[in-house]
Amino acid sequence: MKSVSAMKYLSLLGVVLLLLGSVACAKAKAKPLVPLALESGVKPQAVSLTEQGTQAYQSRQFDEAKKYFSQAMDLAPQSGPAHYNYALALNALGDTEQARQQFLEAANLAPGDKVIWDSPALRPFGSPEGPKVHKEHPVGTSRPGIGSGPR
Repeated sequence: MKSVSAMKYLSLLGVVLLLLGSVACAKAKAKPLVPLALESGVKPQAVSLTEQGTQAYQSRQFDEAKKYFSQAMDLAPQSGPAHYNYALALNALGDTEQARQQFLEAANLAPGDKVIWDSPALRPFGSPEGPKVHKEHPVGTSRPGIGSGPR
């Protein structure tokens, strides 16, 4: 009987280790964040500014990249990739709240763009509503819930 119990334990241990290994491998293979090319049909100047911003971003000159991407976004305000690129630069500079807004705007402007929607850069920022904030009811207007009686 003890050998059956030991085999179950070893099997369970093997499954746990396999799961941990696959999670570690998945995280190690995360793609680096890279700026996106703009859609066809946008102004050539916006494309040029995006290329300059991409070079600056890849050289880790995030202030320069932010400047170029901002100008490209101004020339192509309906471009999801333009907002996404600007958000990447903001995020790299630590302006996470503004980056969040731009990532969400990019996602809204490019509803079918899997790169934007599935990007690791957008995931930490959650839904467009942002974090859920618990609103307090004015005194005397809330109803008790289950388990909320006097203590």
